Amino acid sequence: MKILVLGGSWFLGRAVAQGALERGWEVTVFNRGRSGTVPEGARLVRGDRTVGADLARLAGEGGWDAVVDTSASEMAPREVLAAARPLEPVAGRYVYVYVSTVNAYRGWPAEPLTEDSELLDAPVDADAEYGRLPDDWDGPDWYYGKQKAGAERATTTVFGEERAVILRPGVILGPGEYVGRLPWWLTRAARGGRMIAPGAPDRSIQPVDVRDVAAFALDQATAGQGGAFNCVAPIGRETMSDLLTACALVTGGDAQLVWAPDKLLRDHGVQEWTELPLWRTSPGVWNVDSTRAQAAGLVCRPLAETVADTWSWLSGGGAPVEHPRWAEHGITPQKEAALLVALGR
Repeated sequence: MKILVLGGSWFLGRAVAQGALERGWEVTVFNRGRSGTVPEGARLVRGDRTVGADLARLAGEGGWDAVVDTSASEMAPREVLAAARPLEPVAGRYVYVYVSTVNAYRGWPAEPLTEDSELLDAPVDADAEYGRLPDDWDGPDWYYGKQKAGAERATTTVFGEERAVILRPGVILGPGEYVGRLPWWLTRAARGGRMIAPGAPDRSIQPVDVRDVAAFALDQATAGQGGAFNCVAPIGRETMSDLLTACALVTGGDAQLVWAPDKLLRDHGVQEWTELPLWRTSPGVWNVDSTRAQAAGLVCRPLAETVADTWSWLSGGGAPVEHPRWAEHGITPQKEAALLVALGR
């Protein structure tokens, strides 16, 4: 099996490349060389996917049985389209892993979702400004989702429904995470003491391990048909309490979970999703059906294993690639202390 990975040097892309090598596949990795490292054994082709000459040179290095695209999370639809076109003649299949693609659904995060839920509308040649809203807009912000939906359509336009596979992960965690959600919780738990835990302990959450998304992407690279799959953990299998309890356990500290109701957190201006990572109250956030993906072979390891392996990576000196989103996550000690006072704890 010969595979081309667009990206391939950090987090999901590196997990895909590493997983393919472990299967004995011949792996080519295409990236700019600005972040991370390519797994040993992969053939590296340097280039920029937004530069036509670089893409033409890459196509000349082919062909491949499949392309796995992990580097398009910040790309406009027209850039995805431009990259897919020269690769189509030299690749059998195209597996498009567009991180957080549940945003492509019109109903996210307000409604329960399946792969048959309505997608947002965007043309395949949309630029980076398509869907952007004015500063004074107070309605739903679908800019991010429209960009992703348009990029998905660009993929299927070039490769067709039978050769294109669309993977729609939600939150991806695990060793190498660059966003900072799970690392923040682990670092906070290691500090110990009374620790604010957001919302209800039994609230279902559905993060998926980066290695499980990578394995499923590789499985789909060899599948005989195209399609779209929600790559999230099963609904209701694990909870916020499971996550935070695991963080306290693996760090070996004396962290004591203090559960704060949603209303109190909102009243104190706590920012959902970022100040207390993974806390969000919209009813559809953690209600994404992945039955189709599970039937096709998606296996999600227990969340406690992801937590333990991420802590092992962090405490062993692991460091993510630098990314601006890391600084967005986590509540200040001062604000947490004020919340504990408000709870009378």
